[in-house]
Amino acid sequence: RLLKMEEFFPESFRLDLKDERNAFFELCKEDQIWICKPSCSNQGRGIFLLKNPAAVNTLQAKLHSTEENLLNKRVPYKAPQARIVQRYIHQPLLLEGKKFDVRSYLLIACTAPYVLFFAQGYVRLTCVNYDAASDDLTVHLTNQYVQKKNSLYSQLKDETVWRMEHFNSYVNEKFRKTNGLPKDWVFTVFTKRMQQIMLQCFLAAKHKLDRKLGYFDLIGCDFLIDENFKV
Repeated sequence: RLLKMEEFFPESFRLDLKDERNAFFELCKEDQIWICKPSCSNQGRGIFLLKNPAAVNTLQAKLHSTEENLLNKRVPYKAPQARIVQRYIHQPLLLEGKKFDVRSYLLIACTAPYVLFFAQGYVRLTCVNYDAASDDLTVHLTNQYVQKKNSLYSQLKDETVWRMEHFNSYVNEKFRKTNGLPKDWVFTVFTKRMQQIMLQCFLAAKHKLDRKLGYFDLIGCDFLIDENFKV
């Protein structure tokens, strides 16, 4: 079956669409954590957290100023970088006290006809223990480009990447009984969920793909698990 967006995708708003932007600023009145990301970037560039109303108000004022300048043509026209804001998952599952995510891969091997392959990836961990209140992005973002900015990275580098077999053994040992998980949850329930989500994302975008012989793409997909084992 097809999943509902809210089953796997945090509440999100596009800041380049006026209606969604206004809906977000109307919603975000209390001390809630949101994460703001460029829609087309990598390596954690341009990502920041909105942790209080003051930060949200600053962002709103900046966007309003940019919009006013464009309308009044005070600056040469350049469309602002499209961004999204997502509700931050502030209670993630932790491994040895550290935040992590799982990078897996979808290979679109052919588009005429469509041929897809799934590949188990690896676990990416932060260098330091998780603290939702921290302003240090290396506490919140797991990719290696960001982690390299942490002063502990050189001595902890090997600990920031786990093989899936290690992850599976850890979950079996630490969480299986206390959380009522089936044996090898990582290679059964979790893997199936990743495949479901990847397939749904592919189905949503396949009409935009060029269908020519020889075309292919390898897509890295990142999955976060919360403390209740929701993917």
